[in-house]
Amino acid sequence: MTTAFEQIREHMKVIGADGVPLGTVDHIQGDRIKLTRHDSGIGHEQHHHYLPKGLVAEVEGDTVRLSANADVAADLFEQEEDGQPIG
Repeated sequence: MTTAFEQIREHMKVIGADGVPLGTVDHIQGDRIKLTRHDSGIGHEQHHHYLPKGLVAEVEGDTVRLSANADVAADLFEQEEDGQPIG
């Protein structure tokens, strides 16, 4: 059986449990979703944000829905430094 996390593909939309958009999947890196840089927000375009796979509630069509509301999930973003993920 395939888990929701294993169904995630590039360019899928990521939304919070409340339906608020958080970004677009760049790709999966280990046990995290790497979001595209252009979704990182003003002043953060130089690095990617990552979301832990534990936040994935379901995948439907081209959308990844998280188990947390968008504002809570954004507080859980992990960033990269010099191209490497940091917590």
